[in-house]
Amino acid sequence: MMIIKGTRAVQLIKGLFVLLVASLLSGLFGFTTIAWILRQSSKVLVIALPIVFQPELRRALERLGRGKFFARPMSVLTEESLSNVVEQLARAVKIFSENKIGALIILEREIGVNDYIETGTKIDGLVSTEFIVNLFLPRSPLHDGAVIIRGDRVAAAGCFLPLSENLNLSKELGTRHRAAIGLTEQSDAMAIIVSEETGTISVAEEGKLTRYLDENMLKDILDKRLLTKQQNLMSWFNWRS
Repeated sequence: MMIIKGTRAVQLIKGLFVLLVASLLSGLFGFTTIAWILRQSSKVLVIALPIVFQPELRRALERLGRGKFFARPMSVLTEESLSNVVEQLARAVKIFSENKIGALIILEREIGVNDYIETGTKIDGLVSTEFIVNLFLPRSPLHDGAVIIRGDRVAAAGCFLPLSENLNLSKELGTRHRAAIGLTEQSDAMAIIVSEETGTISVAEEGKLTRYLDENMLKDILDKRLLTKQQNLMSWFNWRS
């Protein structure tokens, strides 16, 4: 149920429940014509449901794929390289926040986001503060889309992301925030967002948004999510060897 919470699927399930009750009542009270129509409709629904619930089914399968049996290997980056990526990103985000430059940065983790990389301009450049800042400057042709980072490299910029279907999101959230939440609902990627209006720094993960961060708070979150997991992975390999 957590997978469909806050999406259109909730309303669809309510509608299906109403149809089921109507079918039972029509049979109970002898409304044969209505009962027949509802039975025929149910046959169509069996075919239609996988299509209607396609986003929810995809999300469920992607979450299943995060299990240990299906998990893809973690990045081969060293702890030093990951620390450098975190430092470079934090500096860039601080600049964005101080100057109220809108930004959306995606950190790919175990679930690939190739589909969204394909929507932008492929770059394959080393992550650095200056490089990231230049991509989001208003004069840059790629500043409106998302930058996707894979490992210690910028994979693409100007990428289009899926907007969240969560109906419970605050009305004050803009397109960048909704896109960040939308992608993190469908993958294990992390998203860093800087508001163009307020300069507020936020992080999205697993469809949830953490707002009102500063540079140090952002670094702490990235360290815990990226470096800690990398350290645990290396400890496991050392133990195995």
